[in-house]
Amino acid sequence: MTKNPVGWFEIYVDDLKRARNFYESVFNTSFESIGDPSNEQVEMLAFPANYDVYGAAGALVKMPGFKAGGNSTLIYFSCDDCALEQSKILSSGGVVQRPKMSIGKYGFITLGIDTEGNTFGLHSLK
Repeated sequence: MTKNPVGWFEIYVDDLKRARNFYESVFNTSFESIGDPSNEQVEMLAFPANYDVYGAAGALVKMPGFKAGGNSTLIYFSCDDCALEQSKILSSGGVVQRPKMSIGKYGFITLGIDTEGNTFGLHSLK
């Protein structure tokens, strides 16, 4: 493998407005609508992305036939200090599943559950 293994991610949601509000609040960011690439009633909001730096881009997606939550893939968002974003999870309508913990020389993680029932991770080196 010559590139990073993840090139794109999608977080499936049931209520796009609620999910947008949650992630915008936790990460102090805004989304860009990328329309329906398939003409099948798909709604997509892209996370801000810089394709010239390390990491993968992704979107919140509302698609018929794809329910939120209960998936088996965990996405970790990179943070300077995951305690900051962790502090915003509850007030944004989510749940802190596992508070900030050390993973040794690899830094720290927090696990949260968003307003759609999706588990996500936060990762930082401090």
